[in-house]
Amino acid sequence: MPIPIIDLFAGPGGLGEGFASLRGRRRQPFFEIGLSIEKTQVAHRTLMLRAAFRRLRGTRDVRHYYSYIRGEIDEATFRRIPAVASAFEHAVREARCLELGKSDEASIDAEIRAALNGKETWVLIGGPPCQAYSLAGRSRRANDKNFHKDEKHFLYKEYLRIIQVHRPTIFVMENVKGLLSSKHSGNPMFEKIIADLSSPAEGLEYEIRSFTKRGNSDSLEPADYLIHSERYGIPQSRHRVILLGVRKGLGVPQHQLLMPVFKPVTVGQTIDDLPRIRSRLSRGDSTEAWRKAVQAAPACVKGWRAEDKAAMTDSMRTFAAAATSSSAGGAFISRKYRRPKEPTELQQWLHDRSLGGICQHEARSHMASDLARYLFSAAFAHSRGYSPGLDVFPPELLPDHLNVQFRSEADVIPFKDRFRVQCRNQPATTVVAHIAKDGHYYIHYDPSQCRSLTVREAARLQTFPDNYFFAGNRTEQYTQVGNAVPPLLAYKLAKIVRNMLNEMNRKNCSQVSDRMYNKPMESAQHGVSEKVQVPLLAVAD
Repeated sequence: MPIPIIDLFAGPGGLGEGFASLRGRRRQPFFEIGLSIEKTQVAHRTLMLRAAFRRLRGTRDVRHYYSYIRGEIDEATFRRIPAVASAFEHAVREARCLELGKSDEASIDAEIRAALNGKETWVLIGGPPCQAYSLAGRSRRANDKNFHKDEKHFLYKEYLRIIQVHRPTIFVMENVKGLLSSKHSGNPMFEKIIADLSSPAEGLEYEIRSFTKRGNSDSLEPADYLIHSERYGIPQSRHRVILLGVRKGLGVPQHQLLMPVFKPVTVGQTIDDLPRIRSRLSRGDSTEAWRKAVQAAPACVKGWRAEDKAAMTDSMRTFAAAATSSSAGGAFISRKYRRPKEPTELQQWLHDRSLGGICQHEARSHMASDLARYLFSAAFAHSRGYSPGLDVFPPELLPDHLNVQFRSEADVIPFKDRFRVQCRNQPATTVVAHIAKDGHYYIHYDPSQCRSLTVREAARLQTFPDNYFFAGNRTEQYTQVGNAVPPLLAYKLAKIVRNMLNEMNRKNCSQVSDRMYNKPMESAQHGVSEKVQVPLLAVAD
């Protein structure tokens, strides 16, 4: 039987997807999401759809899911299909739209108990909201006198309460890098969180381990809990704190560590096979108007004092002339699947030949002035291998902000990487929820496409499989992608947890066997026999 997973603060399900994708003996799921809790309605809809997909996967009725995300049938028709309706009946129980800290605790506890169904071996996963810990959030609220009162500082206590009440065998908790330096009323938050998680209740203790270094909270430094995702095959420099909590007294052995990859996976390796599309103009869009705006961009380099001004202008003109795509993408783009001769780990994870194309690959609209900035930035990155800062922008391309326009040459420009190219031959920078606001920090490396990244491209950099469909409008889809844990990283964490549970099971079974072998036979004089309960786990291949 699969090991139950309870997923708190689930977002669109990145962490849960990684655990639910892992297989054990006879290719059956090793973990099963018993309950996922998320407060945001649109992310909850995404969780529901994915839960239904997992029920349909492996059956002939999964074809209805593909028809729906291809746009061939609407949602009402999709959900009326008997097999789909049955899958959603399960999804309603699995994915719950609740707000931890505000929803009724007794009801949540009852749902957790129902999801666990009496199983004592289970895993808790999740990442409490991180705005109060993030470096960007703290910077924005530096002068906010009420920042120390922000309840988000203590949402981890809702995670802690579940540990106190339900005593998971193992927990995995994710948060932002800023947690390591965050303080509340002058006190380090990380030390307090580690102390609380280590001894959540009387008679209940956990070792707080790292996925990348041996030891526990007694010997590890705070930075030892930081995972640099690009070192482990994720095409993104996403640095996150991930804690591995192991309940003491259960015989859970030391675990394997995440294995670094030989070479980082780049943006180009991740999205280069997606259909080439153009951006849209925010006003008066047409293919011809867009091309005209792009081809006018090289003239904006005048007044630039760089030595290679002429070469850059020629490069921009060349790319502008190549900006011939007429398609701005769409909710679904049909195309024939071509399997690579030697697919990489990431390609095997992302691609789904049954999909028959690419979904949610649609360019957003931009002002003509931003198209000029995108063309310059992408051409600069193509030539020099890195994204330009505002301090090297041609004067005519500087954004119309007071802190940029009205400064002396000696002044330092704040936020000088406001326009950022995701370079082809490097991992992406961190994909965050701000991608929903504008695309300036996520410019495509191909100057001839002259645009920011699509939802699907951002989802791929986050390692969501191509068949993962995000509910809501495009802004809501971007937000969900940016708030997620990369599923492929979660899958690698799940493998480590699976191996720990398998070793624990083998160790416990061996001890029981030894006790039974060495125990004298039951005598008529005493008439007593020992009853031993052995936890049954799915053992990996």
